[in-house]
Amino acid sequence: MPGPVPNREADLARPRERKGSDVQSVTKGVLRDVKVPNADRNWHPIAKRLWDSLKSSGQSDFYQNSDWAFAYSLCEDLSYYKKAGKRSGQMLQTIYSAFERLLVTEGDRRRVRIELHEPEAEEQSAAVLAIADYKRDLGLD
Repeated sequence: MPGPVPNREADLARPRERKGSDVQSVTKGVLRDVKVPNADRNWHPIAKRLWDSLKSSGQSDFYQNSDWAFAYSLCEDLSYYKKAGKRSGQMLQTIYSAFERLLVTEGDRRRVRIELHEPEAEEQSAAVLAIADYKRDLGLD
């Protein structure tokens, strides 16, 4: 996923238009039930924190069992790296590059045109608001 991080869709002057060569067919499959494994108790605290953050992050809505297995393997590698006395910069770069495939950071997601947004506020129905107004007017509030 090399290259600059694209702007958010909302920041663009106009939506990106697809031209003939940009349009590609998509092969679709069926999502399966996902079982997220627990973090290894022996992992380095940073690896545990990253694992826990993956479970609560929006991009994990798209993860399947193979993605979780890959993330588990990477956290295992990161833990090994963090606990190692002598560290290799190349190993750390390789681990971080692999995490890009899981779209861990906002820049990684924007490069593949995935944006996470705040959940929309739930609006109360007109009936609920009318009843609340009625109770307030009667002094029952």
